[in-house]
Amino acid sequence: MRSESTVATKYWHRLADGRVQCDLCPRACRLRDGQRGFCFVRAAEDGEIVLTSYGRSSGFCVDPIEKKPLNHFLPGSAVLSFGTAGCNLGCQFCQNWDISKSREWDTLADQAAPELIARAARELGCRSVAFTYNDPVIFHEYAIDVADACHEAGVQAVAVSAGYVCPEPRAEFYAHMDAANIDLKAFTDEFYSGVSFAALQPVLETLEYIHHETGTWLEITTLLIPGLNDSGRELDALSSWVRERLGPEVPLHFTAFHPDWKMQDRPATPASTLIEAQRIGRENGLHYVYTGNVPTPHGGETWCPDCGRLLIDRRGYTITAWELSPEGRCAACGAAPAGVFEAQPGTWGSRRLPVRLADFAGR
Repeated sequence: MRSESTVATKYWHRLADGRVQCDLCPRACRLRDGQRGFCFVRAAEDGEIVLTSYGRSSGFCVDPIEKKPLNHFLPGSAVLSFGTAGCNLGCQFCQNWDISKSREWDTLADQAAPELIARAARELGCRSVAFTYNDPVIFHEYAIDVADACHEAGVQAVAVSAGYVCPEPRAEFYAHMDAANIDLKAFTDEFYSGVSFAALQPVLETLEYIHHETGTWLEITTLLIPGLNDSGRELDALSSWVRERLGPEVPLHFTAFHPDWKMQDRPATPASTLIEAQRIGRENGLHYVYTGNVPTPHGGETWCPDCGRLLIDRRGYTITAWELSPEGRCAACGAAPAGVFEAQPGTWGSRRLPVRLADFAGR
């Protein structure tokens, strides 16, 4: 008998040898009954693939939307963030390894029905709910149901993902998402295969699909790791690809690595690396290039690409200047920066508020 957290899925097929193959992501795990996939939460049961973590979360927190990071989607607003357990990548440097690499069901402490999440977000004043901490690709069915419940409550849905997903489930998933930040780990196959145990091309295809085929607002993040993906040549290739295949209006965030999980032997990323990456991105024609995790002089500034006026200034996750009209246009020249803006920015600031979802049950 299945538990309440185990639900049927549709992206799989049976193999001639009796195993069943998961078709959700390019990993294509081939499993016998009782086995779990690489992601840990999708498993073979009674000759089909099931999701075993539906309605269970590793915890909830209200964050600034800029922490996702999303700088051009409802700036200054609060977002209710949560994740589950497991991940379909194997990044040795994972910064959320206690959640994404968890193999303990105790990690999934919160019972979290989609309607309850939506209600909590609305009552907390959150403009959106973010699937984050681990990759929502692996809890595809749950994330879609939560997004739909949020839309019923007037709340937006945000996916923070590595983009490692097959075309058919990708199309279904992003039909329900309002914004996404895709973690582009690096720009070489060697990095993806050797450090993240994945492949680059499916991620690039996801980026192009989201930007060109959906209405989902897209931003990109690359975590720079000293000696692995921070060379000038690679940063030039990465930012040039974004400019040529996506366009100059897609925001690109460079963030700093700190030693974690199975990568304790490399130093933290210095601010100088982030500054250089930002310079390269801008020189390659990108309009919005940001830095994060460590302070840099101009890391959070948004400039008008038409007249050069400073539109939004940030200190950390707090907006300190706003030079947009109520219509979301540059106050100086009237040009409209790319993104999803409201008449006024939110005022959540840099606060982080842990939330116990059970407090909203029965209201």
